[in-house]
Amino acid sequence: MTPAELEVAELTAELIRVDSSNYGDGSGPGERAAAEVVMARLAEVGVEAHYSESAPGRGNVVTRIEGTDPSLPALLVHGHLDVVPANAADWSVDPFAGEVRDGYIWGRGAVDMKDMDAMMLAVLRQMVREGRRPRRDLVFAWVADEEAGGVYGAKYLTANHRDLFDGVTESISEVGGYSLEVDPSLRLYLIETAQKGLAWMRLVADGTAGHGSMLNADNAVTEMAKAVARLGGHEWPITLTPTVRRFLTEVSEAFGLPFDPEDPGPVLDRLGPLVRFVGATLHHTTNPTMLGAGYKANVIPGQASAVVDGRFLPGYEDDFFKTVDELLGPNVRREFVQHDIALETTFDGALVEAMIAALKAEDPTARAVPYCMSGGTDNKTFFADLGVRGFGFVPLRLPKDMDFAAMFHGVDERVPVESLQFGVRVLDRLLLNY
Repeated sequence: MTPAELEVAELTAELIRVDSSNYGDGSGPGERAAAEVVMARLAEVGVEAHYSESAPGRGNVVTRIEGTDPSLPALLVHGHLDVVPANAADWSVDPFAGEVRDGYIWGRGAVDMKDMDAMMLAVLRQMVREGRRPRRDLVFAWVADEEAGGVYGAKYLTANHRDLFDGVTESISEVGGYSLEVDPSLRLYLIETAQKGLAWMRLVADGTAGHGSMLNADNAVTEMAKAVARLGGHEWPITLTPTVRRFLTEVSEAFGLPFDPEDPGPVLDRLGPLVRFVGATLHHTTNPTMLGAGYKANVIPGQASAVVDGRFLPGYEDDFFKTVDELLGPNVRREFVQHDIALETTFDGALVEAMIAALKAEDPTARAVPYCMSGGTDNKTFFADLGVRGFGFVPLRLPKDMDFAAMFHGVDERVPVESLQFGVRVLDRLLLNY
């Protein structure tokens, strides 16, 4: 085994053992301790890095490895150091112990995304120790706060340390590059090329306050309840973006199924648990998540509110909001809690070809296919503002029976050691040869 293969599991476990839970309200431990692990492992091989804190404890690490051809644009490889919280009582193991069991590394962040953080470290350390240089500059970034919007991570870095990303035109990061086994002779590797837009909306209805025992035709709670029911119950029509259409076509061909754009259900059924990643990318979604009104059982409040998590397809934002406003009606207004763009790039170019070549070199059964992500990452939220073309590419060859989608923010999150070793082999080829 290569040095990177030998150490990637322990690096993953070491990072998992650092609790960097992000509660979204500033109350968590922050990412400093995890960033210090990264800095220490870089220093061991003589790599200097830029460390900065956007707020006390919110650590970010960036380093650049110079390539042999300065005429080539730089590639950004980034991962986030924060994780969502974990309730230890729900787990089979301590979520922050980094336990290795049954060929898996268990713990919060095992797939989201301390596995990639460790893979980046392992490949970079091996590259430096062996004196190998990539063709182009590589910028490695381990950032804070992705799980709560990136304000203390990618947003801070791109606003205050933009020079760290000079020359970068493309990037790779999370939620892509994992495998779906069709049969022993064919594995599909899903590379994320698109992300739905985000519209967290606060809805407000005003009415006439009064006594709960009296007639009231201007009840804010009633108005809000009707609007939320219309929005939450709306059946959004199937709308296939270029990425989703190509994905469904590729999957249909792989499984030997006819593809009916009006009825993609049979194709989605073959995805198994991975349908949770892509099922919501066939249409817009509007899911009510919070309700608020009143302060006493016999008082009709003068105002009611709700929060809705809306996700819109790339290229269809205007269509989305037009329908939302029609469903809400004239008596309910909306405002943004958070609003992010949708993003879509084409599945072509030298970087895509390099990713495909690296996958096939390590897995001759590999076929790479593009897909759209229903959520969002730092690729979209901030690095796109720099003109960076982003892809989701964390190469993992997974066991056929693994419910990979359930690992993200799930209980008993874990990643196979063999998948990590496969990943560093693929990354090493990609980063050196592209």
